[in-house]
Amino acid sequence: MGSANPVTDKERERVRELHTAGKGRNEIATELGRSGRTISEIAKGLGISFARGAEVRAATEIRQADLADRRAALAQRLQDVAERELEKVNKPHLYWDWGGKDHDYDEKLADEPTPGDKRALMGVVATAIDRSLKLSPAEQDTEGLAAVDAWLKGMMGGT
Repeated sequence: MGSANPVTDKERERVRELHTAGKGRNEIATELGRSGRTISEIAKGLGISFARGAEVRAATEIRQADLADRRAALAQRLQDVAERELEKVNKPHLYWDWGGKDHDYDEKLADEPTPGDKRALMGVVATAIDRSLKLSPAEQDTEGLAAVDAWLKGMMGGT
């Protein structure tokens, strides 16, 4: 360690403490006012290393697993939306209006949504299913997927 100022035992101990606290070589160098090379040489003498490849890989794997879990949960929520909206297609539908010159409220309960509203509901269903499948792909069942696709297109009037 050809530094103009010799490394003290106090600095060595501080390097060990900061390393244990998870600080990187450059952070320690900045804090102690030493070069990165000097900190590396101190660490080598102490038998510690700044090589954190395995730790970084493990942290990355944990993060990827967490994101996969979150995507699966979001896919489930989208599937729930699709199912909820699909239930509305053939059920009574409340139409309402607020306005007019007297600012009155009017409502009418229809036996089921209008064809246009059914198409809109099916658009929501199709989009939610599509996004759900992109987040959490189903096992490949090409016949089943083709049947669902044909059914959705039929419900949407071939659009």
